[in-house]
Formats: sequence, C-alpha cells, structure tokens
Amino acid sequence: MLRITENISIDEQELDYTFVHASGPGGQNVNKVATAVQLRFDVAHSPSLPEDVRQRLLHQAAGQITQDGVLIIDARQYRSQWRNRQDATRRLIALIRQAAIVPKPRRATQPSRAVKERRLQTKRHRSEIKRLRQPPDMQ
Repeated sequence: MLRITENISIDEQELDYTFVHASGPGGQNVNKVATAVQLRFDVAHSPSLPEDVRQRLLHQAAGQITQDGVLIIDARQYRSQWRNRQDATRRLIALIRQAAIVPKPRRATQPSRAVKERRLQTKRHRSEIKRLRQPPDMQ
C-alpha cells in the first residue's frame, strides 16, 4: 500500500510501471539498459480515490492524463531505473496530495469607500493634467 494522506492509500497493483530506453547522459549504458520509467495510474477508475479528489486531480493534471483517464508520469532524470521509479512514485504522491487539498471558497468583496474615492481622485487629477496640456484657446 502506498500511503498518500491519512485517508487515502493506493494499492501498488494499481500502478503500472513501464521501462524504456532513456535519452541523455549515460554513455554506452543508455543504449543497453531501459532506465527511464513511465508510470501509469488509472485515475478515472481507481477505487482508492474519493470522488472529489478524483475530479480535482483530473482537472489539475489534465495535460498528463489521457482521454481514458490514465495519468502518465515520465521519469528519466536519473541514470538508474530504481531512482527513476522512486521519482515517478514521488511525483504521483505529490500530485494526489495537491488534489486532496480542498480549495477555500472565494467570497466576493466590495471595494471600500476610501478605495473608490482614491480612484476617482486619481481620475480627476489625470484629467486636470491632460486639460492643462491643451493649447490655451481650447480651454
């Protein structure tokens, strides 16, 4: 079990790791060993995620989610398969934790009387400056 928060845990069997050849540093090793990791997690059909967290995750990570609702995380930063696998898992946990935070509802506010008065005063001041720039016969 992969512990995300105190209420959310994901079974390791829901995660699908695929190993592919990575580009970048590694010398001759890069052509022989599949060190890059592609982590797939089915967000849309996961029984481990509460519905509100699922909806926020689908919205927040929309660029990394396929049309079928599968989240894909590519990890190829490190030269070892094990560290890339850890990195992909850590990034998945971070995404789900971010989605688990319930956003605070926004309350509409009114500008104060002082703010309105300052705005109008600034407008009058700009208007006066522009009026004084005009030739005398137009005033």
